[in-house]
Amino acid sequence: MLKVLLLFIILIAGIVLGPMFAGHQGYVLIQTDTYNIETSVTSLVIMLILLIVVLFAIEWVLRRVFRTGARTRGWFVGRKRTRARKQTREGLMKLAEGDYTQVEKLLSRNADHAEQPVVNYLLAAEAAQQRGDDLRVNQYLERASEVADSNQLPVDITRVRIQLARGENHAARHGVDALLNVAPRHPEVLRLAEQAYVKTQAYQSLLEILPSLAKANVYNDEEIQKLQLQAYIGLMNERMANGGSLELKSWWNDQSRKTRHETALQVAMIEHLIECNDHDTAQQILVDGLKRKFDERLVLLMPKLKSGNPEQLEKLLNQQIKQHGASALLNSTLGQLLMRHGEWQQASDAFRAALKQRPDAYDYAWLADVLDKLHRPEEAAQMRRDGLLLTLKQEQPANPS
Repeated sequence: MLKVLLLFIILIAGIVLGPMFAGHQGYVLIQTDTYNIETSVTSLVIMLILLIVVLFAIEWVLRRVFRTGARTRGWFVGRKRTRARKQTREGLMKLAEGDYTQVEKLLSRNADHAEQPVVNYLLAAEAAQQRGDDLRVNQYLERASEVADSNQLPVDITRVRIQLARGENHAARHGVDALLNVAPRHPEVLRLAEQAYVKTQAYQSLLEILPSLAKANVYNDEEIQKLQLQAYIGLMNERMANGGSLELKSWWNDQSRKTRHETALQVAMIEHLIECNDHDTAQQILVDGLKRKFDERLVLLMPKLKSGNPEQLEKLLNQQIKQHGASALLNSTLGQLLMRHGEWQQASDAFRAALKQRPDAYDYAWLADVLDKLHRPEEAAQMRRDGLLLTLKQEQPANPS
């Protein structure tokens, strides 16, 4: 720009000085309806130069004025940003203290000038929710949604979290269904989905997100297994409530082989079938499970079964004793089964073997009942005394007096 100006000045100077040195300044006539303007070419050029200079001066003055205005506005904006930054820091400190009234006040004030306005509004919304002010919560969420523009994910996550805190479980479930379509692997979305599905008893949906929960490391393997068991038990309860053991058996048969071979699920299924008074199906699942893999949880369920084929359980128990050794649990369970069938002497032997391996108040009580049937009242009384002493001894640490 400066170079162009210099060239223009040199050109004008040439036009002006050339005629002067040559003795010919020229003649210019400007005529209007009311007056005439007569001047030389040299004078006209000089006036044009002066006009240009005046225009440049006016431009310089205006630039300085507007620059000063911009600086003034920048000072005010910077002051608000500094204040917003300070209030955000103070609000986060109050959040750590649990003072939600101050959190809301500090984070919402000058939030538009904060470094992350969306964060300020969302934290203010959660603080208002802690105070139970639903009107403020909605206002902050709407403002956060406006500021967030196209990135609505943080706003939607916060809205679902607040809905769960309010107990609006079905609204939260609708929200997480939409969020899973947008961010199916987001850890917080998956965590909120798990909470919403559990609270709305959407157990099939819960099972579907378990692999994603595991991949995202939201929960460890043990927690995933607990959630899986909870979901399957929930589905069992639904089937049992809808159609009893028939619906329950139909659902169980539709499951994959891997699912039907999981011991924890077998135990849950057996318990549900016993509750439905379908002991034959329950026994079949238990027998198949123990033949495939020994597990004490299945053995503990044997005395609860009242099927028409008790010999099958006794035979299975004897096989387990041969394979895994005569443990206290196996001897005690065998004794309970023999006791139920009136085989008193064999039951007595089984209970005595169990008590030799570890003292147990229940085994003492069962052995006493068996000895009564064998007409040995003195031994029965001694077993009851031993069981009572064991019970008192076990309770002594909890009751020092």
